[in-house]
Amino acid sequence: MNERTPAGPGVLLVSGCDVLRVPERGECEILPARDIVVAGGRIQEVRPAGSAPAPDAAEVIDAQGLLAVPGLVNAHTHSPMTLMRGAAEDVTVEGWFNDRVWPMESNLTPADVRTGALLACAEMIRSGVTTFADHYFFPEEIAAAVAGTGLRADIAPTYFSSRGAAALAETVAFAQTWHGGADGRVTVSLGPHAPYTVDDADLRTLAGHARRLGLRVHIHAAEHLEQTESSLARRGVTPVRVLHETGVLEAGALIAHGCGIVEEDLALLAEHADRTAVACCPKVYLKHALSPLTPVRELLDAGVTVAVGTDGAAGHNTLDVWEALRLLALTQKQQVRDATWMTVSDTLRLATRGGARALGLQDRTGALEPGLRADLVLVDLAGLHCRPLHDPRAALVYSARASDVRTVVVDGRVLMRDGRLLTVDEPALLAEADARVARILDTSHGRAVQHYDP
Repeated sequence: MNERTPAGPGVLLVSGCDVLRVPERGECEILPARDIVVAGGRIQEVRPAGSAPAPDAAEVIDAQGLLAVPGLVNAHTHSPMTLMRGAAEDVTVEGWFNDRVWPMESNLTPADVRTGALLACAEMIRSGVTTFADHYFFPEEIAAAVAGTGLRADIAPTYFSSRGAAALAETVAFAQTWHGGADGRVTVSLGPHAPYTVDDADLRTLAGHARRLGLRVHIHAAEHLEQTESSLARRGVTPVRVLHETGVLEAGALIAHGCGIVEEDLALLAEHADRTAVACCPKVYLKHALSPLTPVRELLDAGVTVAVGTDGAAGHNTLDVWEALRLLALTQKQQVRDATWMTVSDTLRLATRGGARALGLQDRTGALEPGLRADLVLVDLAGLHCRPLHDPRAALVYSARASDVRTVVVDGRVLMRDGRLLTVDEPALLAEADARVARILDTSHGRAVQHYDP
């Protein structure tokens, strides 16, 4: 399997497209017939189409009839779990972890993780994801996959206290080596798994390293209400208060799921709202029959950033953020019993600017504006499932499919053009992934990376 290294960014002209403008607040709008000028990996100008000649030596993409949108951000996933897609269905949360996923993960080798991460990168490129937040084992392999495929990612090495001091030191060493790698496309967060698998002393230590290195902490917390109730019964505090007391919130945290966030947690999160975010992954909550869902309205009212994620493909089955953002909009309307809540503009903002802010990358990506890195996606809304096209914004939220993505650009590099992947040998990758899965799915050995009992 050969990874193809993207060419360095030069001058790029995306010509004649409509452009989705995503403001920091308020209504998104469609800017008709624009040229996007990119140089050195940054957006230089978004101007009326044909208003100036193409820059010298520019690579030109004819984008007439297409809509340019900011690259989607997958704010929480476990990319190598593509290799377990569909292998843990119709089970309880406890059975999912203890009988299926954690035993399968004990089989993984670094080469498996590289293959799974490459498969995930290819899938995300095809669906218009340009940036993702990962949380997994063998992070060097994920970083190498990101570097080779041209995507942007924030990578958190998964850490359990049961792995000991050496593993904690390896986590910090990875951060020191890879943060800012791949020409700045790879950033690192520290990745304690959860308050129920990482003891308070280790949480304090990792929070201290995060502050020292200027990093954030990506952690599962209050994943569902039963975890919060269990923490209150065992310790007298919620999981979010554990993050507060151990300095994780002070360092800055990306909290995965947060379905068990309760009213008393909101003030703690609001206190650190400038550096705290929650990633909502609605499909996995529906699959595991969890209720309530992430309290998105209350979090936003408290000033806390909310972003959209898919979780791993072992639970979500796809890494399709279009699917995730659609489910987020629908489930939030249902949860608060308000059809006017979670508008199409708000939903698109969570999947673009919100995701960028959740990863601490708001100064680099999340919108198509001069000065930001050129992370953009060209979408074709001409399909029957989008027509007639009364409102392209509504089509993006409620009708668009991953297969509508035509071209993907990250950091000014074209990673997919007219539906053809340029940085991944897709047939070779699929053959290698298929060759690995039988060994990975074998759980007859009785081992597991951890036992789920929050």
